[in-house]
Amino acid sequence: MQWTVRVGEPEDAHEIARINVDAWQHAYRGLVDDAVLDRMLPESRVPGWLRVLALPAPSRVFVAVEGSGKIGAYCAVDAVREAEDAHPDLNTGELVAIYADPRYRGTGAGHQVHEAALKHLVDQGFRYAVLWVFQDNAGSRAFYEAHGWRHDGVVHRYELGEQVLPEVRYARFLPAPRRRRAHPSRV
Repeated sequence: MQWTVRVGEPEDAHEIARINVDAWQHAYRGLVDDAVLDRMLPESRVPGWLRVLALPAPSRVFVAVEGSGKIGAYCAVDAVREAEDAHPDLNTGELVAIYADPRYRGTGAGHQVHEAALKHLVDQGFRYAVLWVFQDNAGSRAFYEAHGWRHDGVVHRYELGEQVLPEVRYARFLPAPRRRRAHPSRV
């Protein structure tokens, strides 16, 4: 499949919310309590996504769309949300969320939005980035590791209803932005 990445727009909020719920119900079945997953409704997440999509830079949501405009994956990034996650010396960004529609997993949509999101962080001046992932989410951890992320040893407890799930922090250095060569003036 061919994916084109663009910045998410408020009109995408319903589809992003649907993908978010479908991805949770697909990827976290057996990890997150079924009752929690079964109660998730895309409609309840639309207001939150409308707020996220309206945030100013450095916040940004990227979507991968195929020829007909159907969204296959999205990725949200921002400045690091928690001070303790920030690198002591480097401007730190955060990959806040990345999910693919379960029907499009393995098609490259997730890879495409991931790359666009990291490029955005670099362009915004970030030199280090973090993300959080459920410790037992082997598929996502493999994706992150294949994309240069490494578990930095930090674990915390994520409370979801009555359930407590360990989450691990991944981090990576970001490249310095490429400098454009100055063209000599022609006289």
